[in-house]
Amino acid sequence: MNITTRERAEKITAGELSAAAGVSHAFFTRQGGLSQGLYASLNGGLGSADNPGAVAENRGRMAGDLGVAPQNLLALYQIHSADVVTVTATAPWPAAADQRPRADAMVTATPGLGLAIATADCGPVLFADSYNRVVGAAHAGWKGALSGVLEATLEAMEALGAERARITAVLGPTISQAAYEVGPEFVGNFTARDAGNARFFEPSARDGHAMFDLPAYIGARLARAGVGAFHDLGLCTYGDEARFFSYRRATHRSEPDYGRLISAIALV
Repeated sequence: MNITTRERAEKITAGELSAAAGVSHAFFTRQGGLSQGLYASLNGGLGSADNPGAVAENRGRMAGDLGVAPQNLLALYQIHSADVVTVTATAPWPAAADQRPRADAMVTATPGLGLAIATADCGPVLFADSYNRVVGAAHAGWKGALSGVLEATLEAMEALGAERARITAVLGPTISQAAYEVGPEFVGNFTARDAGNARFFEPSARDGHAMFDLPAYIGARLARAGVGAFHDLGLCTYGDEARFFSYRRATHRSEPDYGRLISAIALV
């Protein structure tokens, strides 16, 4: 894992993806942008209430770092689903956030397209099969992961010619188990699907509650799906306020909104 600053946009890269020929990627932090206040400073959230001009400039910096044109740093209207969009052309997507495709993952075999996922505790997963030149990006919150967004991304990549055993998947900054307390209904939702999911929960200090290990759950789903390699950067969004936005931290503070982190990948 490396941390670099370029054009003032701080990013974290994974060696496992940096070694992939013809692939550019970044897990951008919250540092290096123009946004102010709650959104300081590299907020990439098109759906946030931040100044649109600042968000556009922030995303432009990210696009430049990734090596794609600003209009080709693509963003979904994320809905916590298992839906995947296959992108095959460079035609610009609608500027309005609510007019973009409603899904939670993207895949492409077309160079010059930046597949960008917005998160603020959920798991951003970047995928690459550099041999067959196919990449993907998924927004894996608990709902999406439970309903199969990770497996759906692998299947969509395979439809473009990727081979599952050659795909490397990397999980970026995500809320850790130490910061993710959930109620009994949440636990029941997971164990009803698979009794083995109990291993992803530990008792919390509050009676009847538990701490959920979302990163481990994501890793287990991908391993079971037969991905070639999985790597977790081990970075907690909630615990590292200097570098990461966190929806849960903002909620605990009764803040009206929060910034969004951008994780992106492209064929170059």
